[in-house]
Amino acid sequence: MTMTALLPNFVCGRWQSGTGAGTALLDPVLGTELVRVDATGLDLRSAFAFARRAGSAALQALTYAERAALLARVGQVLQTHRDAYDAIATANSGTVQSDSAVDIDGALFTLGQYARWGTALGSARALRDGEAVKLGKEPLFQSQHLQVPRPGLALFINAFNFPAWGLWEKAAPALLSGLAVVVKPATATAWLTQRMVQDVVDAGILPAGALSIVCGSSNGLLDALAPFDVLSFTGSADTAAVIRSHPSLARHAVRANIEADSLNSALLLPDATPGTPAFDLLVREVVREMTVKSGQKCTAIRRILVPAKVYGAAAEAIGAKLAKVSTGNPRNAGVRMGALVSRAQFEAVQQGLAQLAHATEVLHDGRTQALVDADPAVAACHQPVLLGARDADMAQAVHDVEVFGPVATLLPYRDLPHALALAQRGQGSLVASLYGDDAAALGSAALALAASHGRVHVVTPEVAQAHTGHGNVMPQSLHGGPGRAGGGAELGGLRALDFYHQRAAVQASPQVLAALGL
Repeated sequence: MTMTALLPNFVCGRWQSGTGAGTALLDPVLGTELVRVDATGLDLRSAFAFARRAGSAALQALTYAERAALLARVGQVLQTHRDAYDAIATANSGTVQSDSAVDIDGALFTLGQYARWGTALGSARALRDGEAVKLGKEPLFQSQHLQVPRPGLALFINAFNFPAWGLWEKAAPALLSGLAVVVKPATATAWLTQRMVQDVVDAGILPAGALSIVCGSSNGLLDALAPFDVLSFTGSADTAAVIRSHPSLARHAVRANIEADSLNSALLLPDATPGTPAFDLLVREVVREMTVKSGQKCTAIRRILVPAKVYGAAAEAIGAKLAKVSTGNPRNAGVRMGALVSRAQFEAVQQGLAQLAHATEVLHDGRTQALVDADPAVAACHQPVLLGARDADMAQAVHDVEVFGPVATLLPYRDLPHALALAQRGQGSLVASLYGDDAAALGSAALALAASHGRVHVVTPEVAQAHTGHGNVMPQSLHGGPGRAGGGAELGGLRALDFYHQRAAVQASPQVLAALGL
């Protein structure tokens, strides 16, 4: 039997292979082995020390504009390999081409945005935080707040659903801030992340130690963290709880950003009855969010809140569109929705559906349709399923269980306060979207949901062609959410740099403050 290639790790400024046999990465449609990954035997403490000593130090010797220029060059190099990334995404993630683009082009767009924003920061090496204030009656002694890059590194432990964007949406602001990056991609889809890192390393754009990758087991990563390091994790709430309790985080006060589970909602306002543009917009967005990347997005719509009187009409309209979705091998031009990333994820969706079964009814079951060009005994393809719960208050499981796949639940509400209360039953979510045509009601609802959501996406008929989508994470807006969603905050323009900087106050004379060069 021929062993597939073992993808090397890049640490301490050189490529290093693990000493174990490695874990196989599989094609989720064909079940064939693609490559293997392994991190056994890596000296992670030395790797992290090198990243801080060489990578962060070299980056922080540059200005923001100089680091922005590096980001622009990284984006250019990645663009030249765009076709290779598409092929890897098809093989390893099982995505159709349009879904691969959400990941790959989203990464390139985010890199370009931070390159432009960083250029505007110019030749500074620290950021002014507000204006100086006097500390006495006379302006002889003042306090100036500023932000300076932290002298550690940024460790990213990423999820399986966005191997491209998941790296670069974090790495762009981190590198712009002057912190070396160590990325540990989810094993199941690590190939694309590893290939992107390889292309950037081969191009010689970044200083030695500025970008490292560890593929395979995450054992020892948290142990290697030190004071002034930062950690960004995307994944399950259970794993997040383990990370938060790790001794290194407690002992060294390592700054951590967590993005975890999220039961996101789409809410149709009472004025949006069947036949109105707002009703149609909700139906369209629900179907898109259920099927893009086979529902494997942390921002996907999981709960659909509609007035009780339109429950049946909404179920019929959503089901009719889902019935047109073909599921199967993404290499087949007739397939609209590809696979889940693995058979393990397929089984997780099945288990989630079983958990919801006692509280819901099946309104549309795509599983009655045959897969296209795929063997159901081998492929991790799962057709869309629309559930419904006529008593949204009593269906507790719907507000507790996130099925990470092409599954959503329709929930009827009595009035708008009831709908808002149901949305808040998610205990903190990444995003909620509102659909209607009453600006005053939409504005009031948006404010009501803001405290429990990281983003509120409002769709009215006039923005039908302009809005960016319920589940699309744009670098200009905050990505994160309170409570169950993890309490994290990413992106949001230059707000993302806050995580990688240390805020301090310098108290001095106006002359000394002027010499800071802010």
